Amino acid sequence: MFRIGQGFDVHPLVAGRACVIGAVEIPYSKGLLGHSDADVLLHAVIDALLGAAGMGDIGQLFPDTNLLFKDADSRQLLAFAWEKIQSDGFTIGNIDCTILAEQPQMTPYVEKMKQNIATTCQIEPQQVNIKATTMEQLGFIGKEEGIGAIAIALLQKKKQKED
Repeated sequence: MFRIGQGFDVHPLVAGRACVIGAVEIPYSKGLLGHSDADVLLHAVIDALLGAAGMGDIGQLFPDTNLLFKDADSRQLLAFAWEKIQSDGFTIGNIDCTILAEQPQMTPYVEKMKQNIATTCQIEPQQVNIKATTMEQLGFIGKEEGIGAIAIALLQKKKQKED
């Protein structure tokens, strides 16, 4: 059985925070604001994986009302979510992502982001695709007030052995 899930996340850009996207700290004058490290890409990937597995969303698994997740490393959140999904008998076919940002430039960091996601999910980097696009100066992302990400994941459920 194949299952597809999609994820979306957005966070505002603010001064005084690190800009962490795809578990890569990108040098930039602003960072992303959120309860955890606000890694929009990993949050979208987590939502896509959870959605494909029929396991709700990131807010249900890691509620922002829980202080345990305050300033959490989103790569650890991804690892935990993937372990839960994998224990239910799923494998990843592929993950496809798009980062929505005017600035900073994503291209120099995409390969490392792919590697981070692949390593965390125990898959090959070729199973992860990451693209970046601008919003042509439209909306809050286009005005450099925030960054967003979209992800789609394909999961396959392992066949259960019949007794």
